Amino acid sequence: MKKMITIALAVCLFALCLAGCGAKKETLTLNVYNWGEYISDGSEGSLDTVKAFEEWYKKTYGTTVKVNYTTYASNEDMYNKLASGAVSYDVIIPSDYMIARMEEEGMLLPLNFDNIPNYQYIDENFRGLYYDPDNKYSVPYTYGVVGVIYNANVVDEADAQGWDLMWNEKYSGNILQFNNSRDAFATAQYKLGLDVNSTSHEDWDKALAELQKQNPLVKSYVMDEIYNMMESGEAAISSYYAGDYFTMLDNQAEDVDLRFYYPDATNYFFDAMCIPSCCQNKDLAECFINYMLSEEAAVANAEYICYASPNSLVYENEGYIDDMGEEAIEILYPELSDFAAMYNQYAYRNLDADMLSYINTLWETLKIG
Repeated sequence: MKKMITIALAVCLFALCLAGCGAKKETLTLNVYNWGEYISDGSEGSLDTVKAFEEWYKKTYGTTVKVNYTTYASNEDMYNKLASGAVSYDVIIPSDYMIARMEEEGMLLPLNFDNIPNYQYIDENFRGLYYDPDNKYSVPYTYGVVGVIYNANVVDEADAQGWDLMWNEKYSGNILQFNNSRDAFATAQYKLGLDVNSTSHEDWDKALAELQKQNPLVKSYVMDEIYNMMESGEAAISSYYAGDYFTMLDNQAEDVDLRFYYPDATNYFFDAMCIPSCCQNKDLAECFINYMLSEEAAVANAEYICYASPNSLVYENEGYIDDMGEEAIEILYPELSDFAAMYNQYAYRNLDADMLSYINTLWETLKIG
């Protein structure tokens, strides 16, 4: 009798275990943390990439996935949130120098490329770069260059050159500046001919002094707010990422005529998909990264966010090239040999903790002033 009861209990426990496992598998959760305006989201007739992944996963594996997709405004915001330990994400998309920092601090997990077969489509020119020399922690998502955007209905063409435009007193109250320390300081450093990766406090002090000269002219320090302010004509001059210029161009008001140019010295960057050490489902995260490299998703993202793609399925796609147009392709895709040389010269590098602390102190000094 006891044996029969024991067997019955065992069967019940086994059934409960199966039920519990089934409940866990019923819906998987993936937490993705990305820049604002940095994925094809279904608006304006574009592909809803997140929804498409959820549907593809359900169809392929028979399991429901819910993607919690949230955004950040800067690398520093993303880093601070993850470093606090208060949040957990499965996929993040930092820039090159931040990848190097997070790798050094043990905040990233090595990738299993068996789960990312579409990595084969990443151009060889975009592998083995300084921030991930062994291609261990990241998969390139986009690359680009920082330039100056201006409203030609407000700015004289003769003034639209170099970094001087951002300091031109004629346009006081019409100028926007980056609201993150690395990019903001870089505008001053490039203007002054300083090394953006300098470890000299004196160099950074000079950059601070230049930003303090600019401060009275600045309407606002912005990140994602730039879109509405430049598109509407509320501001007329700003430094920002080339891809975002084309997004603004599509949405500018009738009385706004946005133009773009690259100063001779400026930031060249990569953003890449990574898995943070707090990841709760690494296999699923790698599956998402692999899907983002598929032709459907990669082309849709490149068309929507207007950034250059390192994925051969994108830049060899004739439909994509035709849709983007000659001006966009010319600006977004410089010759690879030229890009590599400029990237090595002007890309941000990871700085040590003491240097970063000093820069943060300078940044607070500027913002308080």
